[in-house]
Amino acid sequence: MQAIVYRTYGSPDVLRCEEIEQPVPADDEVLIKVHAASVNPFDWHFMRGEPYLFRLMTGLGKPKNPRLGADVAGTVEAVGRDVTQLRAGDEVFGACRGSFAEYACAPMSRLAIKPEHVTFEQAASVPIAALTALQALRDKGHIRSGHDVLVNGAAGGVGTFGVQIAKSFGAQVTGVCSARNVELIRGIGADDVIDYAREDLTKRGERYDIVLDLVGNHSLRAWRRVLNPNGIYVGAGGTTDPWMIGPLVQMMAAPVFSLFGSRKLVSLLASINTKDLALVGDLLASGKVTPVIDRRYALSEVPEAIRYLEEGHARGKVIILRG
Repeated sequence: MQAIVYRTYGSPDVLRCEEIEQPVPADDEVLIKVHAASVNPFDWHFMRGEPYLFRLMTGLGKPKNPRLGADVAGTVEAVGRDVTQLRAGDEVFGACRGSFAEYACAPMSRLAIKPEHVTFEQAASVPIAALTALQALRDKGHIRSGHDVLVNGAAGGVGTFGVQIAKSFGAQVTGVCSARNVELIRGIGADDVIDYAREDLTKRGERYDIVLDLVGNHSLRAWRRVLNPNGIYVGAGGTTDPWMIGPLVQMMAAPVFSLFGSRKLVSLLASINTKDLALVGDLLASGKVTPVIDRRYALSEVPEAIRYLEEGHARGKVIILRG
């Protein structure tokens, strides 16, 4: 089968589309015929081996696993002997390792059935981005109807889901983005939109119950100023620091800041699971959430897709379509 592989860390130039052996599912896994995948910052961090702490997991000198890609949507081809909830022919979406390929294996616990009227490319856009937004707002932010929510980085993959998921909870949503994306963010439901080039949102005087920060371009002290009493700041991305010094400092500082006063500052790393995948699938099926898809690339064009995402101007999700 064809798959994107990388045998050394580096730029998108290290990626190759090669013929490799088709994977065999473990006892708790299914083999998926991939119809669509999507690109996340997660992927280029693995590709570059940055932040360097990643290499403790992925291999110090070179990648232990040369496969790339996490978000996946496709058809079940075969199941491991312990898999009882899925069978060959089921249409599924979720997360695996190595989705930039014709076939990939995924644990049953990281998959859900694709809703009938949701396309494969829409489903492939969901796992990392939508679950990051959902868990940040619901689990860390404790979102409720009537909350004022600010999404910093509203036009990106997580941000476009964050705006719509917050609206599905009945929140009032303010999105922060560039001027070219203002109408897009209004179009997906934001009640107010801030052009970050024209206004410093931390000096605007507005206060929010939840801040979902996907950019990391302000200090924790500045974020505290925009929170209501009992407000919660959730940091969920934004680092391009190869040593991860800035994010580590913020992660250590956040609990200290939270000790003083009623405002809380927390961070999030999403957990991919069947229950939350199914919940977002239901939101898509009901029309409450519609994935924003920027560009589509063929499997052989993954290097170009990642290069585009790294530029930082993608609007919503970048999709990889099989052949």
